[in-house]
Amino acid sequence: MKNKTVIYLLALAVFLIGTIEYIITGIIQMIATDLSVSTSVAGLLVTAFALSAAIGAPIVIALTINVDRKKILLWMLSLFIISNFITFFSHTFTMVFISRILQGLSGGVATVVAMAVATRLVDSEKRGSAIGIILMGLSSSLVFGVPLGTFLSEIIGWRALFLFIPFMTLIPVAVVYKHVPSIKEQEPVTIGRQLALLKDKRIVSAVAVTLFYVGGYATLFTYLIPFLQATATITMAEISGILLLAGICSFVGSSIGGIATDKKGPKFTIFTGLLLQIGMLFILPIIGGNLVGIVAVIMIWMIATWSTSPAQQYYLVTLVPKSPDIALSINTSFIQFGFALGSGIGGFVISNSSVFNLSWVSASTVVLALLMTFIIVALERHASSH
Repeated sequence: MKNKTVIYLLALAVFLIGTIEYIITGIIQMIATDLSVSTSVAGLLVTAFALSAAIGAPIVIALTINVDRKKILLWMLSLFIISNFITFFSHTFTMVFISRILQGLSGGVATVVAMAVATRLVDSEKRGSAIGIILMGLSSSLVFGVPLGTFLSEIIGWRALFLFIPFMTLIPVAVVYKHVPSIKEQEPVTIGRQLALLKDKRIVSAVAVTLFYVGGYATLFTYLIPFLQATATITMAEISGILLLAGICSFVGSSIGGIATDKKGPKFTIFTGLLLQIGMLFILPIIGGNLVGIVAVIMIWMIATWSTSPAQQYYLVTLVPKSPDIALSINTSFIQFGFALGSGIGGFVISNSSVFNLSWVSASTVVLALLMTFIIVALERHASSH
């Protein structure tokens, strides 16, 4: 794969962005104490990032679609650096909240543009792998970034992380500046043309697939610890080990998904990933208290879930080959909405029934994603026959 080093350093930028997004869950109590707010109020910092990325990123992408992608990436990474410095120097919750909005906006746009740029730096048959590498940066932020960031925050204080990350971000900034060529659309893309994409039933169905499979994932994963504790006799050390393995599997899944997409195609990879997710989620509550079995099923489930993402992203790129940024930004928004939907559904299930029902509900949500995938295939067959 050509430009492989550049793509891995773009993945580093996404890793740093992902670490900043997810780290709040590990240091939320420290922030709440330091800023003299309740834990629930400090939790709004998670919401601020997610909604800013979900709503703001597509708007920025749409308004700047005719601007050089290299410039946009440099601007957004620079804004991400500045927003982290604002967090470091902020001593009020309001300022930290504002900095999180800026982090979500800049990080969301930078992640989408990094994926789009990666697809332009490789040959067409390697685009799936390129997207998989970028997503490995995101998944590895869960595996390594959050645990390491939390550990360092306990030693040197939570603010230090928001000083360290921007200096690390200077590395991919330098690489983008020096090694990424100017990338512009071959022909101007009007707002009307962008909105017309939403009339494509395949695009609408594809982002619905994203919403439902990510929603199904978040339904269980958000509450995985109470689910494990209720299902089997398990220590916190064992739970930590399971979460580490789950994170590693998300990393592996992103890589496998990218390779499978290039070799077998995105639709095959999506179907396989969704079927494996559904199968594992239905098996999970049947296993009972068999810890080894539970761990094995969770590992396969994580690999299947994260292998679906590169294929899904690549499929959208094939639908809008001249303007992949738009499709990717819409899909990224639906990933964030999927997390919000899933965590909400999971909370509702726990409050109104039993934690044991999480897996069934999660599986049922992924079934909706599978049905939407069948609809996409039907739409394509209909289009090809006319």
